[in-house]
Amino acid sequence: MDTTAEGILTRDEMESRRLLAAQDLQRGLSQSQVARKFGVSRTTASRWHRSLSGKGLESLRKRRAPGRPSRLNPEQLNGVAEVYRSGPRAAGFESDRWTTARFAEAIFMRFGVRYDPDHVGRIMHRLGLRERTRQRRRVSDPIYTGFRPEISGAA
Repeated sequence: MDTTAEGILTRDEMESRRLLAAQDLQRGLSQSQVARKFGVSRTTASRWHRSLSGKGLESLRKRRAPGRPSRLNPEQLNGVAEVYRSGPRAAGFESDRWTTARFAEAIFMRFGVRYDPDHVGRIMHRLGLRERTRQRRRVSDPIYTGFRPEISGAA
């Protein structure tokens, strides 16, 4: 089960995991053992077991993804990754640093598809172009450093 980002499974990989877990449950492994083996919570293993018992193996197969389909096809998404790797200057910006707003604008210029900068961040993460965690920056503003000015004339 190879994915771009560690710990994130594709829908096919999740289905495969559920079906393998179903086999183990049918062989008599406990829900706790299945949960440990597949790295899921006991609640998830219990949900799989209940679904398997009630509706059978088909209930564990993947269903159509909820939500709106992507406005970019897989080929265009590869193009998005190329735009990112080429850098902001190649996309016409005067800086060497991507921001989600700049990247959203670059996607619009290249593909004519407008995305909100927050969503562009999710696309970047899904394509493995950047980590989702934010970096903490050292703030020199006195309001954040504990500096308290003396107030003169206070009684």
